[in-house]
Amino acid sequence: MIFKMKRQIILASKSPRRKQLLENIGLKFKIVPSDVNENLISISFPKKYAGNLSREKAKKVAEIYKDAIIIGADSIVIFKGKIIGKPKSLKNAKEILKRLSGQKHTVITGFTILDSKTNKSLTKSVSSRVFFKELTEKEINVYVKSKEPMGKAGAYAIQEKAGMFIEKVEGDFFNVVGLPIFALCKELQEFGINIIGY
Repeated sequence: MIFKMKRQIILASKSPRRKQLLENIGLKFKIVPSDVNENLISISFPKKYAGNLSREKAKKVAEIYKDAIIIGADSIVIFKGKIIGKPKSLKNAKEILKRLSGQKHTVITGFTILDSKTNKSLTKSVSSRVFFKELTEKEINVYVKSKEPMGKAGAYAIQEKAGMFIEKVEGDFFNVVGLPIFALCKELQEFGINIIGY
């Protein structure tokens, strides 16, 4: 009887949200942050930025791990055609939330799956639209004081306290958290990874 060895899967991200999402679906993986310099990736085309950055993260880890399935990912918030990054300070977080208040914006998560043994790779981007309610000054101040917005694109975490600010999401909810689970699992099958029973 021939036993097929399971491939090592690596998440090229230190995001605790992506880690939690993959753990929730039962995937066994190792975390290896890529430490890619995001400033070197062109943002002339915002919708391609997340995909390009996810590819660079996967490629960076592939330089070290030569026989693995590597998942790179990056999420960005686009508001009125411009990228809203992670807040640089609590004051900046307040400014971002005031801009998003009562508005809709788009969250794009790009992901790359790379087989470092065969060099086969795939990059996709998934978009979701998020509708914020009108936020009061007090709501913004209390939320920012919790420091939850720090380190989050768009200065909020939809799966945490900020969930109370969201009127609706059009598209994949998990995409807004950090990984479009449905699309990712579908594409992993093309790399021989079937999540059920892996």
